[in-house]
Amino acid sequence: MTLSDNSFSTVFSHALRGEPCIVSGLGAEDVPLPVRDWTREADVDDLAMLALCTGPTVDVGCGPGRLTAALAQVGRIVLGIDVVPEAVGQTLRRGGSALHRDVFDPIPGEGRWESALLADGNVGIGGDPEALLRRVRELVTPLGRIVVEVAPPGVADQRVWATIECDGTRSRPFRWAVVGMDGIHALAASAGLSVQGTHRLGERWCAVLEERM
Repeated sequence: MTLSDNSFSTVFSHALRGEPCIVSGLGAEDVPLPVRDWTREADVDDLAMLALCTGPTVDVGCGPGRLTAALAQVGRIVLGIDVVPEAVGQTLRRGGSALHRDVFDPIPGEGRWESALLADGNVGIGGDPEALLRRVRELVTPLGRIVVEVAPPGVADQRVWATIECDGTRSRPFRWAVVGMDGIHALAASAGLSVQGTHRLGERWCAVLEERM
């Protein structure tokens, strides 16, 4: 029997431990949650994205820590934050620094990070990308930057209620958003930011956002 009263954190923890997981609500059909893309080691495209981060970096929604750990391995000051304790634990075991923390809660070093990273679609956290970017602006210095991975050109922006299901256990619905390359300029402007550059990294896309002057 499928349960529907479990938290996102509970179900996502099962996925991070290797159990197959699907996500509903992002399109007409359910799709597999790409957990293997997050639990593997950082690849060349990941490293190219990380090269866009300057100075001390906060990795928002760090997941199991592949990007936090990759920055730590080259001697960078980096902190991962995530709402899922299992994700934080996996990041720590990979050698990265991480805290169990919601991005809208107080974060160590607020206003002093040189870069903030929103990879793997994490600009969708909370379903309100403008509010999220305004919050992340508060984490970085006035001259800092936000490196945001976005969907490819041609993908429409959307805000949805989604669920994830793993081994017969379904999460409660949660708000999520998709932001594409076509919409990032308008979104950045609405959050008081400007797009300083866009980059194609293999089959992935990202934008570098900075404070509007």
